[in-house]
Amino acid sequence: MAAARSIDHVVLAVRDLGAAAERLLAEHGLASVAGGRHLAWGTANRIVPLGDDYVELLAVVDPDVGGRNPVGRFVQELTADGDRWFAVCIADDDLDATASRLGLAVVTGERERPDGTIVQWRSAGFEDDPERVSRLPFFIEWDVPPELHPGRTSIEHRVAATGIAWIEMGDDGHLTDWLGGDDLPIRVAGGSLGLRAVSLSTADGGRIDL
Repeated sequence: MAAARSIDHVVLAVRDLGAAAERLLAEHGLASVAGGRHLAWGTANRIVPLGDDYVELLAVVDPDVGGRNPVGRFVQELTADGDRWFAVCIADDDLDATASRLGLAVVTGERERPDGTIVQWRSAGFEDDPERVSRLPFFIEWDVPPELHPGRTSIEHRVAATGIAWIEMGDDGHLTDWLGGDDLPIRVAGGSLGLRAVSLSTADGGRIDL
């Protein structure tokens, strides 16, 4: 049986978590919750829950630690002139096979939520090369009960957002092979590589373009 894959979340690198959260709420009606801190990277995040998926806001909150590791340094560089799309994460129920196919290491990660709950996952293709992550998706397998998936966090948006409808990525011919031919809601465009646009679906059939 083929592995099941879907868009798990998209990452918006931001300079200030609070300011970015206020902008999403004011401009798009999207609320967010504090996610937690990644102590090894000097970063923290906020989550915009959408059900089966979510938007992650990621910022360096400890510049000393952030400046000493690849993830923190890249986020600092990426946001030097403002908030920018950073990454696409694909949920993969056969992570080890995907990692083997692409020659990626599988690593474990965790963060502590504000309520003290530890959220854990396994991922491939993120920590070793953040610059590549800005061009090609990375992969994740959550080690939590379904109700603790970040997208399932209880929240009330001002709009009836129901999930990620599609994303747009620039591609130089490597994206299809990287994903292994999966039929994902990814629109491919020329020009600059990586994540370019995100469109959310709403309960009334509309769209929210981020």
